[in-house]
Amino acid sequence: MSPMDSESSVETALTEALHRLPHRPAPARLVARVERVLAPAPALRRPRWRRAWAPALAAALVLVVGAPVIVYQWTAATRAATATMVSEAIGDHLRIVQAQRPLEIESGDGHRVRPWFEGRLDFSPVLPFGGDRDVPLRGGALAWFLDRKAAAFVYNLRLHTVTLFVFRSDGLPWPTTGWERAGERDVYRDGARGFTVVMWRAHGLGYALVSDADPREVLDLAARFGGA
Repeated sequence: MSPMDSESSVETALTEALHRLPHRPAPARLVARVERVLAPAPALRRPRWRRAWAPALAAALVLVVGAPVIVYQWTAATRAATATMVSEAIGDHLRIVQAQRPLEIESGDGHRVRPWFEGRLDFSPVLPFGGDRDVPLRGGALAWFLDRKAAAFVYNLRLHTVTLFVFRSDGLPWPTTGWERAGERDVYRDGARGFTVVMWRAHGLGYALVSDADPREVLDLAARFGGA
């Protein structure tokens, strides 16, 4: 998702939120206050358009006052949903790291690891990086990402474990802002508890790359992984 697409999504979501506001007439006290502001000097006659527009202006003031609250609530909900995805990625990574047998297929050959998932998932996972001498592939395992099955590909980066989760991207609360460029893709990067999570989407699939390595190294890896 490009930054322009993100801004468009934010604007669309805000517009929908404003349309969902209850359309109630402005309070009589507020209408009277607006009329007093618009009222001319006592010696002059009040134009009809001012009397006609006073209720509308008062209603507009109600909307202007209430809009920041709606924006704040929507932004807070979006951030909470994104934090849920980040926390899920870290939790799934820790379950693999702490497991006695974290890998269900152990191999450094991506052509052996990827076919192992056939029939075990409701989608065909794409392995965007088959490993190399600096970041060797160790193998893979079945995992869960929120409410759906995922493929977990596990790599080594010196003494660090790097896990790439691949899952269906539909129906998840993807962030609408905060994306940055990494290689050929726009990615979202966040961190918690000493871990860095980089997420992106491609061809209907979602990706979450997790490690406790240096955040810049994790972002560089995402640039390499995201070429798929």
